[in-house]
Amino acid sequence: MTLSPGFSHILSLGILILHLGIIIFNVGGLIVIPWGGLEGWSWVRNFWFRLAHLVALTVVAIQALLGRACFLTIWQAELSAHAAAGGETPPLIAHWIDQLIFWSIPLWVFTLAYVLVWVYTAALWWRFPPRAPFGSSRR
Repeated sequence: MTLSPGFSHILSLGILILHLGIIIFNVGGLIVIPWGGLEGWSWVRNFWFRLAHLVALTVVAIQALLGRACFLTIWQAELSAHAAAGGETPPLIAHWIDQLIFWSIPLWVFTLAYVLVWVYTAALWWRFPPRAPFGSSRR
């Protein structure tokens, strides 16, 4: 199945927005979990929130350790290239978001950063443990 350049353009923008949302979720979690843990905010101990955060950062760290770019980055780049080949031009905001989330630094720097962030995230499970997903009275 071949996608039209216009549809590739829409999909690439959707993936870019999704990618930005995941980055905000990951970085935001790194900030609000310890802050909320210290302030006594119960929602930062929600098991499903914490599991989603840990899994998302695990995927990022594993991809980096394997020497691979994020699959969202790959999909977005391929769709953007197909759209551009068909004459589609991205809106200026997409260019700004690209500049915000895609940095030209060596992969080993990203790998080190992602692994250290994952270790920090795992340490947050120990320091501010999430609540059990089901009540303790449930067996």
